[in-house]
Amino acid sequence: MARYTGPKSRIARRFREPIFGPDKALERKNYPPGMHGASKRRGKESEYKIQLMEKQKVKYTYGVLEKQFENLFHKASSKEGITGENLLKLLEARLDNAVYRLGIAPTRSGARQLVSHKHITVNGEVVNIPSYSLRAGDVIAVRERSKALEAVSNSVAGRKINKFSWLEWDANELSGKFLNYPNRDEIPENIKENLIVELYSK
Repeated sequence: MARYTGPKSRIARRFREPIFGPDKALERKNYPPGMHGASKRRGKESEYKIQLMEKQKVKYTYGVLEKQFENLFHKASSKEGITGENLLKLLEARLDNAVYRLGIAPTRSGARQLVSHKHITVNGEVVNIPSYSLRAGDVIAVRERSKALEAVSNSVAGRKINKFSWLEWDANELSGKFLNYPNRDEIPENIKENLIVELYSK
């Protein structure tokens, strides 16, 4: 899952959402993939299937393996507050996600690659673990010798004004700060986290 290299449009069509970014194939065929296309009569989905699909969608969106996801859920359930919201906050605190949110990479998979190839530092130290969990005050930056990378410069050049209140961006230093965990209403992804909690509660 974390290294998924299959057809992304097919996955996006399964969930009927552009979870990997803008997708023309999804716009043309906004129905699940399959040999019968949009005409096939599909039976009523069970409650379990709906809950499982929601979990799978989140895993694909954030690029998390099954075991990693399960561990994050248990960590979220042990924290104070609403379990579903805690889960999303922990996912947003992943290093690869923060690199993507800051605009250093155009996609989460691209951010994961930058981290894995040691182009990113946290508080001045190189960190090559995409799932590294950030804490309030951590500074994420592009490694000095990596600032000239075309992939980084192109992504930063197309970067829009920072719209995430839990992150602070310094364009001159190509660095950002993780200020705090985001509130649920600040996370833009269309996720029904309550379905995931119900799934794990069975």
